Amino acid sequence: MENSCNQFNELPDEILMIIFKKLYNIDILYSLLGVNKRLNKIVKDFVFTSCLTLTTCLNNDLHYFLNNSMLDRFCFQILPQIHDKVKWINVESSSMKRILLSTNYPNLNGLGLYDLEIERARHLFIEETSLMDIFKNQISSLVIDITKDEKHNTRNDTLELIFTRIFSVFINLQRLDFGPSVSSCQVLSFDISRSTAFSSTLVELHINLSSILDCLYLLDGHFNQLHTLHVYICDLIASNWLSTYNKVNYFDFDEY
Repeated sequence: MENSCNQFNELPDEILMIIFKKLYNIDILYSLLGVNKRLNKIVKDFVFTSCLTLTTCLNNDLHYFLNNSMLDRFCFQILPQIHDKVKWINVESSSMKRILLSTNYPNLNGLGLYDLEIERARHLFIEETSLMDIFKNQISSLVIDITKDEKHNTRNDTLELIFTRIFSVFINLQRLDFGPSVSSCQVLSFDISRSTAFSSTLVELHINLSSILDCLYLLDGHFNQLHTLHVYICDLIASNWLSTYNKVNYFDFDEY
């Protein structure tokens, strides 16, 4: 065992970097940060610190919280040491507040919010926005994944309101993925008579919509800088209308 450790220490930094890149960033940081000065320098490289997924993602693509010991170490020791290097964080609902408040992130511009129940999302973006307001001017890329909640129905008017409020909370938002998985609980339909969703900064949007009319609504001047739209449509009808309203440079849609 001692001989193996000596051989490991004799490897050049370039070889260690190649090995470490095969592993998850959070495992590298959790296991090696603080071991010695040499490893500290290596694992603090932007390759391992710029994008952090502080969840456990299993084969079903669901994001689960970190165990308590791992979460404690990140919040108390690791994140404060690398806070200025972090540019993107993926977090899940139960631990997001603790992680986002554990230190300041001056260079954070991307945020992924996973496993959000509808009431939790409503609280974050409608009722009490103080947590999100911390990053009001910073976040340019956002992913929001709302999960199915057995206790509360995912009402469309709530989803629509959350979608609309996102652009008020993050005023410099350029890229939004509103439902990274094709989930029936995050299919959006706009009430055109009262909807006020708009943004002058958004350039790329990924979204699940109920019908082609909702797609046309998005393309009808509400997002005047939008150049890339990825959309899944539940009820795809009159698809020939798309050529009339297609103002974006890249348009990708599918039916499910």
